[in-house]
Amino acid sequence: MSTRAKVGALAALPVAVPAAPAGVRRILGVDPGLRLTGFGVLDAVGSRAVYVASGVIATEAGALPERLRVIFAGIAEVVRRFGPTESAIEQVFVNVNPASTLLLGQARGAAVTALAVAGLSVAEYGTMQIKLAVAGHGRADKAAIQAMVVRLLALAAAPQADAADALACALTHAAASPLAAVLAGHRGAAAASGVGGVAARSATGATAARGRRRGAGLRTMGEALERAQRAKRGN
Repeated sequence: MSTRAKVGALAALPVAVPAAPAGVRRILGVDPGLRLTGFGVLDAVGSRAVYVASGVIATEAGALPERLRVIFAGIAEVVRRFGPTESAIEQVFVNVNPASTLLLGQARGAAVTALAVAGLSVAEYGTMQIKLAVAGHGRADKAAIQAMVVRLLALAAAPQADAADALACALTHAAASPLAAVLAGHRGAAAASGVGGVAARSATGATAARGRRRGAGLRTMGEALERAQRAKRGN
C-alpha cells in the first residue's frame, strides 16, 4: 500500500512505517495553509535523502477554530504515525491581502504548536530560501518544485503540489542543518571557554568559510542532494 495519500479532515492518513533506524534523522517538512497543509517525511542518511511519506491535511470551509483544530490534530497524527526526529516549516509569505496573511499565520501557528507539543525541534525557512535550495533560483513555481522533488527523491510520480512544497522544506533542512550544527557547536565552545566576542565571531566566520569551501562548485543545496542521489543509484 502506498504511503502517499491525501488527508481529508483526518479521514485517511498514510499507513504507518517502521521507525527511523538508529542514527538516521527523520525529518517532517510542513507547508502550512488554511485549506491545505502539506506534509512530507524523509530520512536523511548521511548525504542521502530517502522518501518516507507525504500528503495533505485538508480543512473544509467553516468556523476558523474548527479548521485550526483539524490542522493541529492532523500534524499530531502524522508525528505519531511516522515518528520524525525533527521538523521544518515554511515561513509565512506576506502577500498583498492582509486578511489572507493573518489566516495563513494562524494555520501555521496551529501546525507549529502541534510540532512543539510533540517535543520536536522546529526549523523555519523562507519561501525563497527553499526555492533557491531545491530548484536553484528563488522564483521557481510549484511545477518546478514538484519536478525537482521527484528528481532528488527518485519518485515514480509527482506528489501533490502542497506535499511537494513540504518535501522541499524537509530537503532544505536536511542540507542546511549539518552546517548550522557545526556553527552552533563552535559558538558554544567559544562561550564555554570564555572567548571574547571578537574571537567568537572569528571562529564562527572561519567555520562558515570552511563550509563555503566544502560546497565549492555546488551552486545549490539541491544540486548537492541530486549528486548524492545519482551516486546512490550508480552503486
